[in-house]
Amino acid sequence: MTTNNSVVKFTIDGKEFTAINGETILAVAQKSGINIPTLCHNNKISHTTSCFVCVVKDEKNSRFIPSCASLPAEGGEYHSQSKEVTDMRRSALELLLSEHSGDCEAPCTIACPAHANVEEYVREGQKGNFLESLKIIKERIPLPMSIGRVCPRFCEKDCRRNIYDEPVAINEFKRLAADLEYENYIEECKSLNGKKVAIIGAGPAGLSAAYYLRREGVASSVFEMNSEPGGMLRYGIPEFRLPKAFVKKEVEHFKKLGSIEFFTEKKLGRDIFIESLKKEYDAVGITIGSQKGSPLRCEGEELAEVGVDWLHEISENNFTGKNPGTTIVIGGGNTAMDCVRTAVRLGSKDVGCYYRRTENEMPAEQIEINEAKEEGVDFVFLNAPLKIEKVEDKLHVTFIKMELGEKDASGRRRPVVIEGSEFTKIADTVIAAVGQKTVIHESLVPDRFGNVEVNENTLNVKENIFAAGDCVTGPASVVEAVAAGRKMALSIIDQFENREHIEKPLFNVSRGYWKSMSKDDVVLIKNLNESKRLSLKHCSIDDRKQTFNEITITAPKGVVKKEGERCLECSCTAKHNCTLKSSSELLGADIDAVSGTKHIFKADIRHPVIIHDPSKCIKCGICVKICDEVIGLSLLGYKNRGFDSFIAPALFNPLPDTCGECMACVDECPVGALDRKHK
Repeated sequence: MTTNNSVVKFTIDGKEFTAINGETILAVAQKSGINIPTLCHNNKISHTTSCFVCVVKDEKNSRFIPSCASLPAEGGEYHSQSKEVTDMRRSALELLLSEHSGDCEAPCTIACPAHANVEEYVREGQKGNFLESLKIIKERIPLPMSIGRVCPRFCEKDCRRNIYDEPVAINEFKRLAADLEYENYIEECKSLNGKKVAIIGAGPAGLSAAYYLRREGVASSVFEMNSEPGGMLRYGIPEFRLPKAFVKKEVEHFKKLGSIEFFTEKKLGRDIFIESLKKEYDAVGITIGSQKGSPLRCEGEELAEVGVDWLHEISENNFTGKNPGTTIVIGGGNTAMDCVRTAVRLGSKDVGCYYRRTENEMPAEQIEINEAKEEGVDFVFLNAPLKIEKVEDKLHVTFIKMELGEKDASGRRRPVVIEGSEFTKIADTVIAAVGQKTVIHESLVPDRFGNVEVNENTLNVKENIFAAGDCVTGPASVVEAVAAGRKMALSIIDQFENREHIEKPLFNVSRGYWKSMSKDDVVLIKNLNESKRLSLKHCSIDDRKQTFNEITITAPKGVVKKEGERCLECSCTAKHNCTLKSSSELLGADIDAVSGTKHIFKADIRHPVIIHDPSKCIKCGICVKICDEVIGLSLLGYKNRGFDSFIAPALFNPLPDTCGECMACVDECPVGALDRKHK
């Protein structure tokens, strides 16, 4: 050990250093640029030595010691970066994470396939800053006008507000921000770097890839087999859900960014070929979608219209067509809902949707089912087609009744035939909408599901060829497609830069899924008042049945701002500067490595500007010592002992209002257990 005036020579990782005036190993390392992570160390206070994340190995006695409180010995040899040391630090972090509970990211952001910063854009919308809201949205969602109308709202399904009443109407912020500010926001794009990518398919995945490539300085040529770009946005989603003027507006905006060229009526295998494109361009991205309807697998199925093709034809005819008469649609997904609702608008007075399971198992969005019912569609469940016959000018469909059996691979109960339950329905038009599949070009290799086989991490097919979207995953949502397009674009960029593409999941220590939580489990940053969710105004039922006008009207600015007040703002206030989070990400700590009971404390929000959330506290003791040793007030201290210990003011009183002027404990807390409330 050293005295205050001694000089000690020692080594860290084989390099010689000198410590003077009682310097710790950590102090010398930090001064010399050696990165040793720590949570509990703070130069303003005496040592706490509580986290053990800063351990180094003393090679003389094979001990692991905390570098923040250990003075080097003369001739000592210490290792700070070995695998053993890294493993020890990781273990220390995983023990801390086992008690930590903080929602690093809001559940809505985690649930969004594109991981849009939902809480942030809702907050800006609540303030009325819709241009800033749009800027945040477009970091992850390049088609907000379209997705703001057709998104399945994964975010809302996981919204913590569900515990109390109804989720925040998150999608309406996206829709309004785009409607208000789309022409006013011009993205910052890097200067062109000379690279150019061919993208086959101008659907949401291809558009997204072109967008993110351009933002990174890469030009693209987008080839589309139809007469206009947009893919399923343009040709698969009916006008009443997504007016094509919005799709066109977004495509035109892409053109304004420059160096994104569109070439229409260029079909893969007829007009363009992968092998020639890969030689002409620096990379090729395949985003052809899954556009072939799945078969009914029953006798006479060729007599049925194919749902995606039927919708495509109506779209090409600008949503005019003959009355389909009595219509039977077979299927239970969103395409089936689009078909039945389109048939109503074309004049059919008798439209039925036949599905082999019950409504609870239907993959269609509930809002689509409800709106179809409002428009007069008849739903017939637990029936499957056996045969379609043409008798004179009518179609006779023989169905058989089903009952639900055991669960299948999808997690839904398998439909089982009830023998002898056949019956026949007569229709003018039968539409098959039971799924879609990918048509694989002969130069590509299909996976076991018939989709394009890719490296899951990089989306690389081979060499400089990549693929993304429905052609890789099978039919999915628009927001999932744009997320895939972004991933492909970034992977292409990484190949250009000759670096490994690493797709890291969002680091998140969750408080749990809302269905498993009680109201008391949720830590709130603001007081909760139960309130009614924003409800979009619909056009009249008569208008809905007789025209293809957009079914809903964008909510007014004031209404959406008011809706923002319902957000619980449940992500961690310190997620951008949390030392526990950054150290865990750096060292690859597993949040689930050590399992067990976690204490969930109710946050103290009594102070006007400070939130005290003991659930996040790692009991490092910094706040206690800062208040005592630096400020001289001793307002905080430990309560209870062992696992049940936590830090709080004396007698569980609120922090004094004057703490809002000091903020010393807030500024030094490494995990946001003490933090400023959102403004």
